[in-house]
Amino acid sequence: MYQVHVVENGLQAKEKIDELVTSGYTKDDVYLFAHDKTRSKHLTENTNTEGVGMKEQGFLDTVGNLFKSRGDELRNRMSNLGLSDMEAERYEEVLDEGKVVIVASKQDNKDGVTH
Repeated sequence: MYQVHVVENGLQAKEKIDELVTSGYTKDDVYLFAHDKTRSKHLTENTNTEGVGMKEQGFLDTVGNLFKSRGDELRNRMSNLGLSDMEAERYEEVLDEGKVVIVASKQDNKDGVTH
């Protein structure tokens, strides 16, 4: 089970994340995406949300992302959270416009399956 939200800036991201936490997600279930790596890092740090790492992606995808374009990397990370390839492509285009994408995804920690 996942939810995707598009916001314009860090303030809106913080408000949306607070809403998601109030509705039952933990901050560990919330992932924030921005096209610019520096912006993504700052927003993730400032909102105490998660980056998509090896736990969600697996070792081979993580290593593979080292050789991909930023767009490919973002689509791959969104797909690893349960979005279809078509959805990931659509939201990556939104990121190209300078917006922020928030994905709230509950995963079973044992098998990495999205619920």
